[in-house]
Amino acid sequence: MLEEYNKAYKLGKKDYQARMMKGEKPTLEALDDILPARGSCSEVSLGLVQIPMEQIVGTKTESRSNAFAGNFMPILRENTEFAYKWAVLGESHVNEGIRDPIKAYEYMNKFYVEEGNKRVSVLKYYDAVSVPGVVTRILPPKTEEKENKIYYEFVDFYELSKVNYIWFTKEGSFARLQNLIGKGPKEVWDDDDKLNFSSIYSRFALEFEAAGGKKLSITAGDAFLAFLTVYGYQAVCRKTVAELKKLVNKSWEEFKLLEHDNEIELKMDPNREKKPLLSRLLTGSTKLKIAFIYAKTPGSSAWTYAHELGRLHLEQTFPDEVTTICYENIVPELAEKAITDAIAKGCNMIFTTTPAFVQASVKAAIANPDIRILNCSLNTSHRYIRTYYARMHEAKFLMGAIAGAMSENGKLAYIADYPIFGTIANINAFALGAAMVNPRAKVYLEWSTLKDDDLGQVMERIRDKDVSVVSGRDMVIPEDASRYFGLYRMENGMPHNLAMPLWHWGKFYEELIRTVMNGTWKYDDSSSEKKAINYWWGMSSNVVDVICSHTLPIGTQHLVELLKETISRGEFNPFSGVLYSQNGVIRDDPQGSLSPEEIITMNWLADNVIGSIPKSWQLTEQAKPVTLQQGVEKGQ
Repeated sequence: MLEEYNKAYKLGKKDYQARMMKGEKPTLEALDDILPARGSCSEVSLGLVQIPMEQIVGTKTESRSNAFAGNFMPILRENTEFAYKWAVLGESHVNEGIRDPIKAYEYMNKFYVEEGNKRVSVLKYYDAVSVPGVVTRILPPKTEEKENKIYYEFVDFYELSKVNYIWFTKEGSFARLQNLIGKGPKEVWDDDDKLNFSSIYSRFALEFEAAGGKKLSITAGDAFLAFLTVYGYQAVCRKTVAELKKLVNKSWEEFKLLEHDNEIELKMDPNREKKPLLSRLLTGSTKLKIAFIYAKTPGSSAWTYAHELGRLHLEQTFPDEVTTICYENIVPELAEKAITDAIAKGCNMIFTTTPAFVQASVKAAIANPDIRILNCSLNTSHRYIRTYYARMHEAKFLMGAIAGAMSENGKLAYIADYPIFGTIANINAFALGAAMVNPRAKVYLEWSTLKDDDLGQVMERIRDKDVSVVSGRDMVIPEDASRYFGLYRMENGMPHNLAMPLWHWGKFYEELIRTVMNGTWKYDDSSSEKKAINYWWGMSSNVVDVICSHTLPIGTQHLVELLKETISRGEFNPFSGVLYSQNGVIRDDPQGSLSPEEIITMNWLADNVIGSIPKSWQLTEQAKPVTLQQGVEKGQ
């Protein structure tokens, strides 16, 4: 009867000695030793719950801890009464199973046993998954510490789901999980929801750990969330064991990337270094067939039209080396099908031109590792695809300076579309440019993607504020002869165009294709094994620019050219010096500048902006696929 006890005893002694060598406490953690000051915590009864064995880490009091090593295996010799009772309990478990609930406390989603330590020890020895327990939750005082914030996000999630076996290392993850499984922010799970989730998460966690997940610094929950983001919850639920195993192994680079907190390596300018001829020959043929996937048509969307001009530029620049095809009016649900069709037609490079296509791009890239797939988005971290965007805030700063100079009363309007990364920097850069030439300039912020709103209502509000200079959509739409684009001044009720920001995607695509042809594409990746790559080019690469009307005063034109040259040479950062937001000082160093990462992740508005960043629920359904992937609200 003591044979199994002796095996458990050896496991305990081994763990005990290992912890001693590391300078750690060799016996069980005692909850009483780690709780904050008496009176600062509150208690909540959770009743009878299933406690995951993996999350039982200690005992309530120090007096109960010395019979066990830190892994809950026994460390008292076999000739003790404790050993005899443990062995009897083990035999009972094998023959009948342990059914009596333990009594435990939960603190920061870890469990500490008050009654039933031997039962837990036996169950851990026999690799039980969970044990029933009557649990009291101890709630710590709320703080600004990351772990504390995550814990309180878990508490809210638990109230809806009663799920206690998944954990994350990043803030906002529990809310994202609730959204990804198709639940509203406050929607309670029913029994079927709980059963289905338990089944698929358990299967995933087993495959993740079998592939080496415990060697990574992330949790199985972190990996599962990334997995759902790519493949979708319902699709994952339908996978067989074999299919799930295959996808987990194929997605491993995505999981490894999570260890580095979604680090992104920004490529601020094209890599114009030319590799030796032999290196270029070894990369294979430079003949490229490229597909462009558009969410709308060039005739109806200024954004799509700009990318279509870029595609045509490629065909004109590389008539013998490059052929292209395009797919128009593709909704996010059909993006993967369009990418698959492009690959079937022989495309070896694919540009998906909206953040809404990120999920489809990653899935296709995992399934087709030899195909170069790039998505037009910012602050998106994936290892299997590369992303690209332009530093449009540089051009918007110039537009703001023009607006400030051309407005008689200092009242300006800025019509933005999606509250996503990049857009906020554009708004603030415009506001700072205006303030540079007119310290009293005010920028009235409007959004074109608010539900129950339209452009007519937006323009009426702008007129009511006596605004004369407006920054509208970036460029003209071929099917719309309206001149309400770029920067314009209202004169007698009609727009008079002053300047237009230019997304020169043709130049971007040309430079990027040259990295493939000259052999530097793969070399971009050599120093970034643990980071995602984002091409974020600006005026220095001629990817963004400002086209001014000839009617601008000559002095204003000279100012624009001067600013353009200093920004292009890297001598001036629009976000330099002391910076103020609507809520106070952002940066108080008159000699410093915001880093590229700080500009990208900007979620505040400058103090001379009148308006706010809308929440996702305030937006049209059409806007949600983009903001889901790249919305500022997601990063707050």
